[in-house]
Amino acid sequence: MPREGLKQKQGRALKIYELLTTHYPNVGTFLIHRNPFELLIAVILSAQCTDARVNLVSPGLFKAFPTPHALATADLN
Repeated sequence: MPREGLKQKQGRALKIYELLTTHYPNVGTFLIHRNPFELLIAVILSAQCTDARVNLVSPGLFKAFPTPHALATADLN
């Protein structure tokens, strides 16, 4: 069986997206975020604890490290 090409993958992904948005039109997240960077970090943190706890600690985290660059260059100490 030949490997699936990029166009086929894109078509399959679009079909899955359409099915999900049809069956679940009002899905959102409980994680509080203002941009994709904050959402990504919140999702990573939520794998280790509850969304409620992430929402409590993330404002301080994002105040200290508001951008990916600030977080990436943070002093590990």
